[in-house]
Amino acid sequence: MIVAVFPGQGSQTPGFLSPWLELDGARERLQVFSDHAEVDLVAAGTEWDADRIRDTSVAQPLIVAASLLSWGALGDRTHATPSGVAGHSVGELAALAAAGVLSPDDALRLVGIRGRAMANAAASEETGMSAVIGGDQDAVVARLGELGLTPANYNGGGQIVAAGSFDGLAALAAEPVAGTRVIPLQVAGAFHTSYMAPAVEILRDAAAEVEASNPQLTLWTNNDGSVVDTGRRALDLMVAQVASPVRWDLCMEAFAAAGVSGIIEFSPAGTLVGLAKRALRGVPSVAVKTPDDLDAAAALLSEGNA
Repeated sequence: MIVAVFPGQGSQTPGFLSPWLELDGARERLQVFSDHAEVDLVAAGTEWDADRIRDTSVAQPLIVAASLLSWGALGDRTHATPSGVAGHSVGELAALAAAGVLSPDDALRLVGIRGRAMANAAASEETGMSAVIGGDQDAVVARLGELGLTPANYNGGGQIVAAGSFDGLAALAAEPVAGTRVIPLQVAGAFHTSYMAPAVEILRDAAAEVEASNPQLTLWTNNDGSVVDTGRRALDLMVAQVASPVRWDLCMEAFAAAGVSGIIEFSPAGTLVGLAKRALRGVPSVAVKTPDDLDAAAALLSEGNA
């Protein structure tokens, strides 16, 4: 079984979409995505600097658009398809589109709304996030509780992302749990925590207006790593996840239990393959960063389906 995975916020870098625009029809598709997301994705992915594409309202649609563009490009390259899909945080919207739950256009419309709503929620109170690398997970979670912080992402491979007030994050960095490193993240707020509650309500109203089909591929949820069988439940979990922890560790455990034989991460790729190399040792993977990586992804699909 080959699994397609789609990255979350923070995976974007300036100019990363430039090589993708060399593909036939890519620019036109991105312009359609831009209309639905209400962001100039062509300019954002080719011209805008790191600060500008770090803006949550830009980063989220940019990442989902890139993921779906590269997903479509692989489909043009080979008739073989992954057996399952999962997305990290905002990457779940790309996964829903890849699984056939949403149309790509609806995915971009929802991610535009999600990005703006989360940016507005983050602006209402000064909060942030820090990655905690290493250490005992229970000890890390207990320490976060002492400081009024939330474990927003359980990423697996010995990594938890803490979210909350700047004071709490500063205290964590000053007195880290034994055996850990604390790395501040360049994000605009405490995502996947109760601070995002206003964004949940906005996204729920928007999702209620969207037609959701049942998944055509195995679809794992960030909620608890389980397989989701219906489109409406998949949408409900995606909405609730805005203010609840991302359990990517449980997704990877589910991949292992399902006998996953390969992982393909779509653009802007690298982060999830890196986590898989630590948590799913020995499982072949391909990070589709540019069109030059499509042949390797197609080869992995062919081997996995042989």
